[in-house]
Amino acid sequence: MAATPAAPGSPAPRSEILAALKTSGSVGLAIVPIGIAFGMLVVHSGLAWWWASVFSSVIFAGSFEFLLIGLAVAVAPLAQIALTAFLVNSRHVFYTLSFPLHQVTGAAGKTYSTFALTDEAYALTTSDTARTWPSRRILGIQASMHAYWVTGATAGAVLGTVIPVHVAGLDFAMTALFTVLAIDAFRARRDIPTPIVAVGCALIARFLFPGQMLLTAFALFTAGLLARHAYRKHRIAHAAHAVPACRGRRLRRRHLGPAGPAGHPRPGRHGGPAPMAAQRCAQHPRRHRHPRRPDHRPSRPLTGRPPW
Repeated sequence: MAATPAAPGSPAPRSEILAALKTSGSVGLAIVPIGIAFGMLVVHSGLAWWWASVFSSVIFAGSFEFLLIGLAVAVAPLAQIALTAFLVNSRHVFYTLSFPLHQVTGAAGKTYSTFALTDEAYALTTSDTARTWPSRRILGIQASMHAYWVTGATAGAVLGTVIPVHVAGLDFAMTALFTVLAIDAFRARRDIPTPIVAVGCALIARFLFPGQMLLTAFALFTAGLLARHAYRKHRIAHAAHAVPACRGRRLRRRHLGPAGPAGHPRPGRHGGPAPMAAQRCAQHPRRHRHPRRPDHRPSRPLTGRPPW
């Protein structure tokens, strides 16, 4: 049975996968070291090395996986684990407001895209250029990040007995990653109010709610973005309403002229009689004057006298 040819103008599946790897490659340079640190932590916590592969493959929750190791070693109850997972990953609720899940096709694709939604995937797929990405590229980016994480965690668990527990600078890789992503997002959009609002919300949450800084900062930032969107929408609607009204006033002035309908002068601004200047213009309209040519000389009256 012959294969169905691709639709004209649609990118080939292989090119989309290569584009996804190219887009996520720079992020993978930071995900792999963090995965190595996670695998080392699993081994040094007394668990078998293969638990690192299981956790990174099935859970794939980033920072929550580090907390899960301590909860698993302490044999914490499931209710405590579920509550911790909700508090740590509650930021994903705000991600769904702008994550392009509608661009992902198929029930299986949407399910995996929801499962593989991470901070890095959200940062890459919510840019202006990502609005035209097909489903295959978005899933390829998320799958490649998932593979980076599993590979780093497995390598760290295998090499956990050789590499020391604390490596200087390894914990700063994620901070550097999000700093670079924030700079790239600002260069792409050049939107100055957004980072200012983000920094303000982070400072407010840091000093007022230090125990729940992340959740509070996300809630304040989302409220600020919604308020800004409503304000811009109101301004656009007001401007669209003012332009036709201004055009209507100009058309009425051209149609009625300075004297108004039927030769009656238009009333003043507050409904009273028109000013005296307007009435005089209505009674004695100016004559239409043609512009003079540069070589035009006015004719002199014939008085019988010589011009000199």
